[in-house]
Amino acid sequence: MLTHNYDQVVQNIQAACKRAERKPEEVTLIAVSKTKPVSMLSEIYNHGCRHFGENKVQELVEKYEALPKDIKWHMIGHLQRNKVKYIVDKVFLIHSVDSLRLAEEISREAVKKQVQVNILIEVNVAREESKFGCTPENACELTMAIAKLPNICIKGYMTIAPYVENPEDNRGHFRKLKQIAVDIMRKNIDNVSIEYLSMGMTGDYETAVEEGADFVRVGTGIFGERDYTV
Repeated sequence: MLTHNYDQVVQNIQAACKRAERKPEEVTLIAVSKTKPVSMLSEIYNHGCRHFGENKVQELVEKYEALPKDIKWHMIGHLQRNKVKYIVDKVFLIHSVDSLRLAEEISREAVKKQVQVNILIEVNVAREESKFGCTPENACELTMAIAKLPNICIKGYMTIAPYVENPEDNRGHFRKLKQIAVDIMRKNIDNVSIEYLSMGMTGDYETAVEEGADFVRVGTGIFGERDYTV
């Protein structure tokens, strides 16, 4: 069942790439495995998945220790500053950097552990009060400030679009994030290489791919509904 779901998502991404005249290899599927047991991750891993996304530091660390080391771990949830030290040497990419203070903490811990940490800056494109992320207007200023910090590499931007019944309702948000990235890229800021846009989840990832997503974050579409009792 899981492998069938995974294959279906991959096929949908490929179809979206074809519609947008993009190459399928330009888009990476992140299996969002929050609350899911290691056994389920192993099944997808054995099927070929190497990118997994977690929302909570403790879960990421536990699964990091339990699973093969060629997995690329993505921290996609809100990251508290006091938890940074546990993951800076374990993650492939932190998607959810939403403030200079958080970036400073990541930089401090990265220097201590002598690692380079790749990050995305989270932008609250839809301006939802319940969501984290900087405002679109503040994205460039925040980018320039973070770019000066040691042992951090800004690799692009992430957004969490609103939950909608019709994915078309989020197309404008995805376009906006793409435009923000293009505008900032033109400024040629040192230590900033806009390689990735992380946008699109189970309900709207095909639309996100059509609008330029490099990473899509799919949980329910692969693993089924989340278990919030864990």
